[in-house]
Amino acid sequence: MSGHSKWATTKHKKAALDAKRGKLFAKLIKNIEVAARTGGGDPDGNPTLYDAMQKARKNSVPLDNIERARKRGAGEEAGGAEWQTIMYEGYGPNGVALLVECLTDNRNRAAGEVRTAMTRNGGSMADPGSVSYLFNRKGVVLIPSNDLSEDDVLMAVIDAGAEEVNNLGESFEIVSEATDLVAVRKAVQDAGYDYESAESSFLPSVSVPLDVDGAKKVFKLIDALEDCDDVQNVFANFDVSDDILAAVDA
Repeated sequence: MSGHSKWATTKHKKAALDAKRGKLFAKLIKNIEVAARTGGGDPDGNPTLYDAMQKARKNSVPLDNIERARKRGAGEEAGGAEWQTIMYEGYGPNGVALLVECLTDNRNRAAGEVRTAMTRNGGSMADPGSVSYLFNRKGVVLIPSNDLSEDDVLMAVIDAGAEEVNNLGESFEIVSEATDLVAVRKAVQDAGYDYESAESSFLPSVSVPLDVDGAKKVFKLIDALEDCDDVQNVFANFDVSDDILAAVDA
């Protein structure tokens, strides 16, 4: 899990590049619309919306865009789409299990895009349930490490339900049950710490170690999936060491 988390952090940084920014903005805007439609347009009373807006701000989405998305989702402004969440399952190179979370207004288009990305990059679709059992839904809060120690973070969040704290270098990853996500995020804020994101995620219970060649193939497949307009998140059960991650980046 730690290897995957470090890779995800690297991807998070790369996503800020201008070439990807448009796609990233669109995905964050979708999240805001859906959160507002599902739980109401008041972020103070809708923690999911609050966190979706926070993540958008952290990724430099213009405030006007964020507010318009909130209004569309809440029905205060026309133009919102009927988004639906669909989870596809599959396998990548080296037997890596994949969960592909889509947010789409066209189920057929989403399925076609995911299938094409899979088959062109060494992956294959799997039947529902054949992969999902390898993952657990968890709450994940990322905070900048700054001058904090792992013990500092753990002491701040342990009573709120945090299960573990992972040092990812420039940030700490706090893992909890999905139902404790809001409590952990609030504990982070009460301690006076900034946070980068707070969201539900799927973390693998069993990981597949990859060498450099395997890592390159899996990363290529995940890149192709993430380039699909309807794909919001890709979860995978690979593990890569720091040395292999460095070799791939080189």
